[in-house]
Amino acid sequence: MGEAVVEIVESLIRMVREHIDTIDSLLARYVAGTLPTPARVLVEAHLELKADNRRKIANLEAMAGLELMDVEPAALDNRDAMLAAVLGSPAPAPVTGMRGGEERIFPKALYDFVGFDADDVPWRTKMPGFKEYELGDIEGCHVNLFWIKPGRTVPAHTHEGCELSLVLDGAFSDGRGHYGRGDISVADDSVDHRPSADSGRPCIGFAVMDAPLKLTGSFRQLIGDLIG
Repeated sequence: MGEAVVEIVESLIRMVREHIDTIDSLLARYVAGTLPTPARVLVEAHLELKADNRRKIANLEAMAGLELMDVEPAALDNRDAMLAAVLGSPAPAPVTGMRGGEERIFPKALYDFVGFDADDVPWRTKMPGFKEYELGDIEGCHVNLFWIKPGRTVPAHTHEGCELSLVLDGAFSDGRGHYGRGDISVADDSVDHRPSADSGRPCIGFAVMDAPLKLTGSFRQLIGDLIG
C-alpha cells in the first residue's frame, strides 16, 4: 500500500508519528505497510493471539480502502468518532497455531519466521535467570527471543530508541502494566523500567529494537538483580 496509505492512516489516527510509542500507532503503521519485517512479524504474531486488535486492523484496512476509492472528504469529518468505533468494535473468535494436534507456544507468523517452536530454541544464558537467542540485525532492527526465570527481575534500563516486546508465554510486570501472552510492551527513551517475570512459569518473549538499551540502576541494584 505504501506512502498513499500512510497519509490515509495519519488522517484517521493522529498518533501515527515517526516514533512508535503506542500499540495503536504500531497497528496503524502495520496497516500502512511501513514496518520492517521483524516488527511486522511481531504484529502478525500478536494478532493471532489478540482478537480485539484483529478487529481494529480489519476496520482500519476497510477505512483506508474507502479513502483510496475517493470517498468524499465530508464522509471522514468526524474522524475521532470513527476511531472510537474502530477501537470499540467486537472481536472475532481467536486463532491458534497447531503442531501435531497441540497448540504451539509460538504463533504461526513467528514460527515461520524463526523456524522452530519454544521447546527448540538454542538459548544462551546472558545472566542468572535470563536467557536470549539472538536472531541478529534485520532491516535495521536488532531481533531476539528472551527467557526470564519465574520471579526474576531484569536490571533497570531505558532505551536509546524503540523496543517492542511480545509476550509468548508466561507474563511480566514493569511498573507500567502487566503483560501476558499476546501482549506487546512498547518502550522508548521515556521509559525506565525493571521488568519482573511472574512466579509459576518462565516468561518467554520476542523483542525487536531499533537501538540499544542502556542500564540505569545503581550498582547495588544490578548486583541484587543478578544474584537475587
